[in-house]
Amino acid sequence: MTAQLIPLAAAQHSAPVTDWSGRIAWVVGLLVFVVFVYWLMRQGWKWRGTLQGDLPELPAAPTDAGEVRLSLSGRYHGSTTAGQWLDRIVARGLGTRSRAELTLTDQGLAVERPGATDFFVPAAALRGARLDKGIAGKVLPEGGLLVVTWEHGGKQIDSGFRSDRAGEHPAWVAALNRLTSTEHTTEHTETEGAR
Repeated sequence: MTAQLIPLAAAQHSAPVTDWSGRIAWVVGLLVFVVFVYWLMRQGWKWRGTLQGDLPELPAAPTDAGEVRLSLSGRYHGSTTAGQWLDRIVARGLGTRSRAELTLTDQGLAVERPGATDFFVPAAALRGARLDKGIAGKVLPEGGLLVVTWEHGGKQIDSGFRSDRAGEHPAWVAALNRLTSTEHTTEHTETEGAR
């Protein structure tokens, strides 16, 4: 019986002691790395804004914008260079995602953004609208994003919006494209008349 107890007693030993200083060093090192990566991303954002510094100030909505054709509540997801859905524009506050209230009138498209810079796209600057699925870091189901193409400072811009009621998107695309074609027909007629 004594011979059986000796191996049993020899097999028992205490649990290893946790090396807290080693674990704390790993956690601190990981936190420093995360902060460094965040800082690099922030510097990249500022650098992109500096490169796009030639973009003129965004126009403000006129005091008398005319009769409201459509209005929409939803989110503004950002703007990119037209046709390049990953080339985000951050200058003039266009890179800030926010809630948005869109109002379409004969004068153009007013974008009100609580907590961010409001802007106005004159009807003459509108180039069209379409349904899409993604823009600069935001991907949605097919047709889940209303993309408005407009021109500002000689640059074509795509701005992405998502309504709280996605069923409104087709009506917006139709109205914006109708306004765009009407505006360009008027411009073409005035140009021809001047010759």
